[in-house]
Amino acid sequence: MGEIWNVPEIFGSDVFNEAVMQQRLSPEVYRAWKNSISTGKALELPVANEIAEAMKVWAIEHGATHFTHWFQPMTGITAEKHDSFIEPTGDGKVIMAFSGKELVQGESDASSFPSGGLRATFEARGYTAWDPTAFAFVKDGSLYIPTCFFSYTGAALDKKTPLLRSIDEISREAIRILRLFGDQETQRIISCVGAEQEYFLLPRDLYAQREDLRLTGRTLFGAPAPKGQEMGDHYYGTIRTRVSSFMKDLDEQLWRLGVLSKTKHNEVAPCQHEMAPIYTDVNTACDNNQLIMEIMKKCAAKHNLVCLLHEKPFAGVNGSGKHNNWSLSTDTGRNLFSPGKTPRQNAQFLVFLAAFLKGVDEYQDFLRSTVAFAGNDHRLGANEAPPAIISIFLGDELTAVVDSIINGTNYTDPEKSLMRIGVDVLPAIPKDTTDRNRTSPLAFTGNKFEFRMLGSSQSIAGPNIALNTIMAEELGKFADILESAPDFHAALQKLVCDTFTEHQRIIFNGNGYSSEWMLEAANRGLSNYPASNTSLISYDDPKNIDLVTRRGIFSREEFHARYQIHLATYAKTIRIEARTMVDMIRKQILPAVYAYTSALAKGVAAKQTLGLPHKAETDLLQRLGRSADRLYETCEALNSHIAFSPEGALEQANYCHDVLMRDMKHARKDADLLEQLTDKSYWPYPTYSDLLFY
Repeated sequence: MGEIWNVPEIFGSDVFNEAVMQQRLSPEVYRAWKNSISTGKALELPVANEIAEAMKVWAIEHGATHFTHWFQPMTGITAEKHDSFIEPTGDGKVIMAFSGKELVQGESDASSFPSGGLRATFEARGYTAWDPTAFAFVKDGSLYIPTCFFSYTGAALDKKTPLLRSIDEISREAIRILRLFGDQETQRIISCVGAEQEYFLLPRDLYAQREDLRLTGRTLFGAPAPKGQEMGDHYYGTIRTRVSSFMKDLDEQLWRLGVLSKTKHNEVAPCQHEMAPIYTDVNTACDNNQLIMEIMKKCAAKHNLVCLLHEKPFAGVNGSGKHNNWSLSTDTGRNLFSPGKTPRQNAQFLVFLAAFLKGVDEYQDFLRSTVAFAGNDHRLGANEAPPAIISIFLGDELTAVVDSIINGTNYTDPEKSLMRIGVDVLPAIPKDTTDRNRTSPLAFTGNKFEFRMLGSSQSIAGPNIALNTIMAEELGKFADILESAPDFHAALQKLVCDTFTEHQRIIFNGNGYSSEWMLEAANRGLSNYPASNTSLISYDDPKNIDLVTRRGIFSREEFHARYQIHLATYAKTIRIEARTMVDMIRKQILPAVYAYTSALAKGVAAKQTLGLPHKAETDLLQRLGRSADRLYETCEALNSHIAFSPEGALEQANYCHDVLMRDMKHARKDADLLEQLTDKSYWPYPTYSDLLFY
């Protein structure tokens, strides 16, 4: 029998969380830390020193010898530089020391991180600043301190800083709305997120034989296996023993770090799986998702597996995403997207619903751009993931409520009552509005919105910054109207009715995969950006620039830098894939085909000498020869096109999409045909049958 855990005992055992702080800090310092969290004021140095000392002692007790400021640069992954606690005493010995200054701020060379032009080479120094709202933890012998990352000039170089800004902004504007409804108790609104994580697991020895998997995270070549996912036998099926051991190990490591890993199961595609956490505040959720992705990879290696987080590792079977379940909660524990039991509560719910619909409709291009990158382009729009067109699924019941408000008609389910907001005849809004439409990019699922367009490898910070910001913008506009209205109820009725009427085009409960929806969406005037290079242009839209700068989420320079970084990353990703393709074609695929055709030709010659039939071999030789010649020509064209690089980030992104990806598509078609025609003993790397059904 394996090891039995006491889960409540091990959960969060490697985290310097609030319970530990309350136990190890003096009451005065603990209150000072709590006050810093609620007010945003900096900690005084004596307070920081006591926290640092307690943190150091606790970390050493948990096996730490080093500390690191753990940050999230614009690479989309995390970064860390480790320093030991040792300080020399002057007599050849050392003590273990850690000061408040070291806790609060660190220094890092920022020269090799993407900056999008935010800093010059001579300003390469970067700084990290402790995020006191996120708990430190011990991992791999180091104390990890979650931090923000900024440049010598003070510009945000990370994903955490703008996320924290958006968290404050949505809280401030939502509080204004609650005050109008008589809520004087709530002091802060908390953006909450649960990010489901899909991934693939492969045997490490098979993975190591594929250059494309090692260098790009996906298979650039691969003929379909005789069997795919059409039987549906992997989805929710019995978990393999080897995979189950990995999942058990993963859960233990995540639980020790306070990550609320809740659900695990097989996904649709062979070798594909999912884990889902319980949702928590968005800052913690973002930190935790970065930990989840990192630990998945390390844990897989321990089990002689490799964890693939690419959005589309294999053509012809489902890719991987992560559903971002987003909601707003009060610090008293109320979910603001839960329909209420009283007319006043329902009216408040409808205000927040209207603000969300309006925000998504007005900033659909911005929201789409937050999930735009090369890997996700292979997934979005396929019959496994939402289309590239943003729309919102509300379900029949809630859509009927919205229609009743727009039309001023009777809402007949569950009660026959005229839909008026803020008066006693308003019926209870049905709570069972669970999503039954898996093709929707944004679906209301009872008390939250599920944003399904995120790619499995990406940081969830960007999409949640956008959701927080657009919601803050619309709630702020609503508050401006309602605060100055002479008749609150009349103004509320008009505001919600007008908003639903003007933005009902964003509501769609039908099949998002259908060609009819594409035409209807165009008629509705909804944006459609099927590829990242066109979607990312939204970062340069004055409307979006005005939104994020006016709300204080980004400066103009910070926002433009992200535009440049995303474009450059897109182009670099495609160029790496293209160069890998050329390398595999020249050094693996064509040599294998030449060896096989040579053997076939010798066999044909021998049969001719003996006067034996050889039509099958001759036909096969001709097919192989034609396909090999086409692949050679396409490979040479691709290689020459790789050598050209136009000026400008957008021009490079467009070139990579229009030229390199076109060549790569043609090359793959011939290479996959050659795989089907070539004797398996000659083929140079594992096939889809080998990888997906090991």
